[in-house]
Amino acid sequence: MGFANALVIFAHPDDAEFMCGGTVAAWANEGTDVHYCVVTDGSAGNNDPGETRDSIRPVREAEQRAAAEVLGVKSLTFLGFVDGELEVNLETRKAVTRVVRRIRPEVIVAPDPSRLWFANRYINHWDHKQAGMLALCSVMPDAPSRPQFSELLDEGLEPFEIPNLWLSSDDADTYVDITKTLETKIASLLAHVSQGVADSMDWVRERAKQEGEKGGFDYAEGFKTFDLRDEDVD
Repeated sequence: MGFANALVIFAHPDDAEFMCGGTVAAWANEGTDVHYCVVTDGSAGNNDPGETRDSIRPVREAEQRAAAEVLGVKSLTFLGFVDGELEVNLETRKAVTRVVRRIRPEVIVAPDPSRLWFANRYINHWDHKQAGMLALCSVMPDAPSRPQFSELLDEGLEPFEIPNLWLSSDDADTYVDITKTLETKIASLLAHVSQGVADSMDWVRERAKQEGEKGGFDYAEGFKTFDLRDEDVD
């Protein structure tokens, strides 16, 4: 797609790899600087007796860093909001906006906040929906508006209009060929050892195959895309 840089906004460590790991690897291979914004601390990611948020948090961060290295991600920002308790409010909006204005990405990739479930097998996590909505808020009104979070101006973070938004969505209109990067996506997912993802790899391959059939590739990831550069809507 020719993006110079991209910002992936997501809730938990491992979300980006499931959502768009093949795309991230493909873009990185093409020279795109891909940056991650991890909104929560991942501290609810283990149900084993004796585990606590304090013990889980550093494990999830280390695994996310390892996964990002596999994919070729250039930088990671961990915002550290509490896993399972994410809210769209002025604090979280400002934190995400700070990252967007600093990175100034040509494209933001994020989960579709309108996605409530997947087929009849999975109810979408609350935090995923909130992370998607935070991405939308950054597009409008937060990142482009000078009066919005004016204190960020004191940090040297000028307003920025996001040119492109890509949402991981069942209502996809754009498909990225990940045939050459599917195994890299899987390797990045396997870095999340604490999440027991190894048993999900057959599903990951099947999902990529289904998306590939829609997009005309062997394997793909699909997105609902928005070109915001020449918007004429009042």
